[in-house]
Amino acid sequence: MEWRDEGALLSVRRHGETAAIIEVFTAAHGRHAGLVHGGASRKMAATLQPGHQVDVTWRARLDDQLGTFAVEPIRPRMVLDDRLGLAGLNAVCAMIRVALPEREAYPALWHLSMQVLDTLGAADWATRYLRWEMSLLEETGFGLDLTRCAVTGSRDDLVYVSPRTGRAVSRGGAGVWADRLLPLPPALLGQGPATQGELHDGFRMTAYFLERELAAHGGRALPEARARLIDLLTRLASPQAKADESVNRAGD
Repeated sequence: MEWRDEGALLSVRRHGETAAIIEVFTAAHGRHAGLVHGGASRKMAATLQPGHQVDVTWRARLDDQLGTFAVEPIRPRMVLDDRLGLAGLNAVCAMIRVALPEREAYPALWHLSMQVLDTLGAADWATRYLRWEMSLLEETGFGLDLTRCAVTGSRDDLVYVSPRTGRAVSRGGAGVWADRLLPLPPALLGQGPATQGELHDGFRMTAYFLERELAAHGGRALPEARARLIDLLTRLASPQAKADESVNRAGD
């Protein structure tokens, strides 16, 4: 068995004295693991970094074996000096590992994930990441229906999401149940970048549905890398953090 594909490196762990087992999110073969002979060497260290774009050739005698990877670098994603970029990269890689089954292709999600990784550090990256989590839910079969109100059928004034059905609810349709519904950020309806409050509501909403679906399919939990990213986004948006950043930039 043999195939060749392109993907982003998700994780690396040492195996024995000289080898490493890596996981790659590939375009046509999904999340896939394999052994890299010599993967623990200094020569391979620069290539085998989470987030790096790589060309991989997988070989095995049988399809259900771990198999081996031959890895060639395509391009690095260097974010070591960027706290938010590094936290974002770690969160995307961890979420893919937790949410996606092995060896199942998600071509649309793959393309979107590469775009999110390629734009790490962009001014609107937090909104892009929030929308990526929505796509992660949709691509894995648990998408939310935000097209019209579940109560009235209206497409206007959609401000809530039902935690039970995952469907949008309008302000008028919510009625006395409004306090039991999840806020729907306008940014998820395509209405521009998310404000800090909208990001908070959006991440709360995606976390609710991601946790529910992961628990129902294997009892998995959201990774700590996601929690660290959300915490960092919250702290960086605080007035004091913005003031500190301005001082640091002035001193550069």
